[in-house]
Amino acid sequence: MRFLIIIPAHNEENNLPFTLNSLQQQSFKDFKVVIVNDGSTDSTSEVIRKYTDTDSRFEMVALQKSVHQPGSKVVNAFKKGLNTQTIDGFEIICKFDADIILPENYLETVEDSFKNNPKYGLVGGLLYVEKDGDWVYEGNSNKHHVRGPMKAYRKESFIQMGGIRETLGWDNIDSILLEKLGWKEVVLPELQVKLIKVKGADYTIRPADYYGRYFYFLGLNRFLAYIAASKEAIKIKSVSFFFSIIKSYEACRSGKLELKISKEEQKMINNQRWKMLKKKWLKI
Repeated sequence: MRFLIIIPAHNEENNLPFTLNSLQQQSFKDFKVVIVNDGSTDSTSEVIRKYTDTDSRFEMVALQKSVHQPGSKVVNAFKKGLNTQTIDGFEIICKFDADIILPENYLETVEDSFKNNPKYGLVGGLLYVEKDGDWVYEGNSNKHHVRGPMKAYRKESFIQMGGIRETLGWDNIDSILLEKLGWKEVVLPELQVKLIKVKGADYTIRPADYYGRYFYFLGLNRFLAYIAASKEAIKIKSVSFFFSIIKSYEACRSGKLELKISKEEQKMINNQRWKMLKKKWLKI
């Protein structure tokens, strides 16, 4: 099975070499890497050329700089890169970040997983971050969810769900859609992926605004959005945080901001969230 790997990169001169080196060191060699240089103002383009000039598996796509907002920017860059390729010659489509270090057996293990399990639609490892000189599990999501920096999709499942959506919450929307289409999302915990920098540091919106927008663009109805907001507020023991999230969510609703999911998909997502809520909190 051949991999098509798309890596959006904006001002990643310090991190990108680690990612690209880890790809060159993979035990599985049958892949193509498209690095999308999204308007970088540092030496990212020079870094990329060091690989494209010496390894035919690497290619660069240059874009003008776009506004850096969570979700939409990175997916826009991913799609621009994907659109430059003919996917007929690939079986696995990956969206990787430009600041991760993959273990040498990452692609080999993912390929084996897809090959041996026809219903696997999305596969990935677990993210680890450096803390006090050690690499520890990031813990920002449950261990059954493949995080955004290291997504590997079976091409058929990717096409069937209509690709990833250019919106905040895209890396949860894909999981829900794939599940409803009968595909399995699988995390391989033995694959420990190192995340070099902390995500979200360069986003231009505050945490409460982020969550409000996230719940809206995920397609959550008001009841589920309020429940989700209360969970986030409880985590930091702040009532005001709850109301700030709700204010952001309601502002999106009032503005009727465009969702990147259909009405049917929105219904699907709410049903899945309600099912999870009943199972986890109501014990139904």
